Amino acid sequence: MKTIAKRLIDRTADNRFAWFMYRVCGRVSHYFGQIHGHARWVRENSHRDETLTRIAGDLFPNLTVATGPFKGMRYPRLQSAGSALLPKLLGSYESELHATLEELLAHEYTAVVDVGCAEGYYAVGLGLRLRDAPIYAFDTNPQARLACAEMAKLNGVDGRIHIGSMCDRKVLRSLPLGSRALIITDCEGYEGELFDYEMAQFLARHSLIVEAHDFIKIDISSRLHAIFSRTHHVRSVKSIDDIQKVHAYRYEQLGKYDINERYLILSERRPAIMEWLIMTPFEK
Repeated sequence: MKTIAKRLIDRTADNRFAWFMYRVCGRVSHYFGQIHGHARWVRENSHRDETLTRIAGDLFPNLTVATGPFKGMRYPRLQSAGSALLPKLLGSYESELHATLEELLAHEYTAVVDVGCAEGYYAVGLGLRLRDAPIYAFDTNPQARLACAEMAKLNGVDGRIHIGSMCDRKVLRSLPLGSRALIITDCEGYEGELFDYEMAQFLARHSLIVEAHDFIKIDISSRLHAIFSRTHHVRSVKSIDDIQKVHAYRYEQLGKYDINERYLILSERRPAIMEWLIMTPFEK
């Protein structure tokens, strides 16, 4: 077949009409290839979603977080905003930060700020762990804010949580942070705009966990490290690849699932290895 095709091309190499037809056929072939690729993507994602829904109903019939720092926190429905749900229900979500969270939660805080709160995993979870601190949760997605409010009510922290949309420098400066606040940000690159040298100085008494989205702008983590190193101890925590999690993580809840199902359950589907910057104040 290849020999026949080569002979045909050789004989029509100088024929403009033939080359026009080749281009048309090529474009048609590319178009149908794209349709086939999209249909396959839809089919595979639909199958994955069906599998995840089945596993979620089996593993978490009460929609209660099984392990981790927020064990016992309840979800109103099988839904999260902007990130994978099953790792949150399992308690493996961002487990790279669990040891850091426990260290930070050994302190008392006068306020908690969550910039990019999504459905409220951290805002509500920290509200459960820090029983006296007011919680200020922000997200630009109105559906996420509604979900956060619903989860706060379900878990009994709605009386202490204040939910807003945009948290810029002016808003952050206006919050009653008290003597020592805990600030968490996951705001898709906006952390590069939110924090500067003046803001770091303003937050010198407070602790922060900032997720740096270097895949959006490559120098965010290095710039934030330089900004906060004048006022805080700064250290870095890196995320673990989803494939590595399947081989390294041991949760008794996953014992009956095969390796492909465990991959689906544990996957956080991050676009790159992420970095969190942990900033704690210099001791006075």
